[in-house]
Amino acid sequence: MRQILLFGALIGVAWGIQTFSGDQVLRAEPCNDEQVDLLKQLEARDSPRLDFWHFPSYPNHPVDIQVPFASLQSVKVFLESHHVKYSVLIEDVQAKVDEEAREMELSQRHERSRSSFNFATYHPLESIFQAMDDIVAHYPQLVSKVQIGESYEKRPLNVLKFSTGGTNRPAIWIDAGIHAREWVTQATALWTANQIACDYKHDPVLTSVLDAMDIFLLPVANPDGYVFSHTNNRMWRKTRSKVPGSSCIGVDPNRNWDAGFGGPGASSNPCSDSYHGPSANSEVEVRSIVEFIKSHGNVKAFISIHSYSQLMMYPYGYQCNNPKDSKELDEVVKAATSALASLYGTKYKVGPICSVIYQASGGSIDWSYDYGIKYSFAFELRDTGRHGFLLPANQIIPTAEETWLALKTTMEYVRGHPY
Repeated sequence: MRQILLFGALIGVAWGIQTFSGDQVLRAEPCNDEQVDLLKQLEARDSPRLDFWHFPSYPNHPVDIQVPFASLQSVKVFLESHHVKYSVLIEDVQAKVDEEAREMELSQRHERSRSSFNFATYHPLESIFQAMDDIVAHYPQLVSKVQIGESYEKRPLNVLKFSTGGTNRPAIWIDAGIHAREWVTQATALWTANQIACDYKHDPVLTSVLDAMDIFLLPVANPDGYVFSHTNNRMWRKTRSKVPGSSCIGVDPNRNWDAGFGGPGASSNPCSDSYHGPSANSEVEVRSIVEFIKSHGNVKAFISIHSYSQLMMYPYGYQCNNPKDSKELDEVVKAATSALASLYGTKYKVGPICSVIYQASGGSIDWSYDYGIKYSFAFELRDTGRHGFLLPANQIIPTAEETWLALKTTMEYVRGHPY
């Protein structure tokens, strides 16, 4: 078995593709602060380099870790020797990656034979961009494309603007895919874009929102990372910028905002998946959004879509003090997730980032809130860990449909509560 796994890994290296043969995703369940600290020490180690899908935070909060095959025994011994309870969430990461790739290929063949776009599968960047252009072409009176900048590797940061006319109207900002490997977020955002276009004049809630406000939707906030997650490393999270003085590539774009930059929950190690970057807004992808929001001047809601964990959160992440609007924000997320649960029964946890998930500095909605955008929210979509970042494509549409109900509830509230 070991020879087969090593042979598979060598093939992947030869083709320049990162493989995960025999890797497992373990769920550790620390029961006290000492065990949380042990897991944080494990995360900080350069060897073995582990991929934390869920970072250590508090006792009784699960920690999900992708462990390379070669390190499995030593990591399990480490956990057992410190009496940290764990279970196996994913037996073989590569098997799930391979299954996902097969489904994508079959779906793409089907799309080509029918000349139609399938929202129920994952797509490469160029297909997403083409679908965005098609939406603009089908609904030119409502939808336009705005390029707000370029990525590090010179890919366009394409935003869809939904507007019924007027200038400098109050606006709602929605982005997805700031972490490259969270593929259900880009897919959900694209489905949402199509739904907004289709539902205007048919859905009274959406129509009332668009008659008063504009919506700006960025389906792929980290295009370089997204492409790399398709071509080289399915588990890539960061941008693809070069880091001065390091051989490691990329910055965590959701630790790079000017909100408690460099504080707890962000790493100064350029090789870490949570590396905050050399300075706030060092990443052009982040800087482009900041500049757009500032230049617009009338954005009233800022919504960022991530996966996974089934959470809807509001500030703060960089500190554990509640914002002054916490009571109102809590009411909004409770109403939104109640609407979400009404469709398939999917349960979400809600609250401020620091208490619901973990302390994390340099995040986007902390920046937007501190900038004055009161209605700042972050979603963590399906699931709660069974599949993690490898959510099967047959869950894209249900995820998007239920998220849409939460988004509509949120947007309706924002429309009805101007400030």
